[in-house]
Amino acid sequence: MEYYPRKVEQKMEKWLKRREVIIIKGPRQAGKTTLLLHFKERLGGNYITLEDPDMLEEFDKRPKQFAKRFKGNLFLDEVQYSKNAGKIIKLIYDLSPEIKLFVSGSGSFDIKIPVTNYLVGRAIIFELYPLSFEEFIMWKAKDLYSIYSDWKKEVENFINGEKARIEIAFENEFKLLLEEYLIYGGFPAIVKEEDPETKIELLKALQQTYLEKDVFFFFDIRHLEKFRDVLKFLSFNVCNLLELSTLAKNLAIDIKTLNNYLSVLENTYIIKLIRPFFKNISTEIRKRRKICFIDTGLRNSILSNFTPLSSRTDKGQLLENHIFIQLKNLGEVKYWRTKGKAEVDFVLIKNNEVIPVEVKTLGKIGRGFYSFLNTYKPKRAIVFTEKDFGTKKINKTEILFLPHWLI
Repeated sequence: MEYYPRKVEQKMEKWLKRREVIIIKGPRQAGKTTLLLHFKERLGGNYITLEDPDMLEEFDKRPKQFAKRFKGNLFLDEVQYSKNAGKIIKLIYDLSPEIKLFVSGSGSFDIKIPVTNYLVGRAIIFELYPLSFEEFIMWKAKDLYSIYSDWKKEVENFINGEKARIEIAFENEFKLLLEEYLIYGGFPAIVKEEDPETKIELLKALQQTYLEKDVFFFFDIRHLEKFRDVLKFLSFNVCNLLELSTLAKNLAIDIKTLNNYLSVLENTYIIKLIRPFFKNISTEIRKRRKICFIDTGLRNSILSNFTPLSSRTDKGQLLENHIFIQLKNLGEVKYWRTKGKAEVDFVLIKNNEVIPVEVKTLGKIGRGFYSFLNTYKPKRAIVFTEKDFGTKKINKTEILFLPHWLI
């Protein structure tokens, strides 16, 4: 089997020979099955998908006999098809110490079909997302990856309190790679495909499968047109603050239904609702959340907009969403805004320190960024921009200016 590496493997390595169940969560078609098959090929064992009705019946009705059949590594995929998956996996874990379980699923996995609740102290959870930009470079431009990887380590060193030494090179090539990533996203099948029209068709098929299987079948959401309306509204308003009452009124749905839709979208890894950073309760916004998508390609597919960056009015929103996708791999991400509308795009929280992050296309840094520096006096800050890269000190804050593709 041809296999392209994923960064999550490095985190999983030390758990491969331990007793705990390994659970892999993430959006549909992010590569969970491929990862399971890779580990099966590498470690040996048996791969079972519960999408197979015969295996599902044995797993559900005769779990002890099911477990007795297998020894060693057992890779269980699509476990969301079993309503009792959590109980049965716990039973296998408790009664069959000779079995090492690897578990994965899509859609309602661990939401509608609870699993981890039954495995407290027995499982370790890993999330597999669409490709990060680093993984995208690893797959698409192997000759540039070692250079990019060195730069990324310098950025991480800066975040951890060290100096960053970066000399930008091959800028035009990285810009082209970033454009492809922003337009079509990081789902593995789409990244592997070279033809733009095929990429679009695959994204449309993914969107439809998500609506039909996850939303309609597993979550029993019958008013798909209303759900599509919410999804489209969020796509138009990516990286904006969400005003629930306004959205509910505009789409003629009640708040309870809207909150249910948002919960489904967030728990199935379509969107992320970012919470605000605040310390001053009287002056800073505490309740409104900011909308970001887990993949910009899927977001563009919802809007049927695959035009080049140079022709887009939402270029700034795409770049901001892209920075969020990469930042979430580095630490906790929030945003900051005051009642006086001073704001910072993101606040990265790492090692108990706050690092304000601003995403610019053209233009100067806004007053909100300086306001945050004056209020919280962070040791470090990052600004993503299109030119003038390097470091600059404002008062006691070291600011690193980076291109949008270096994160």
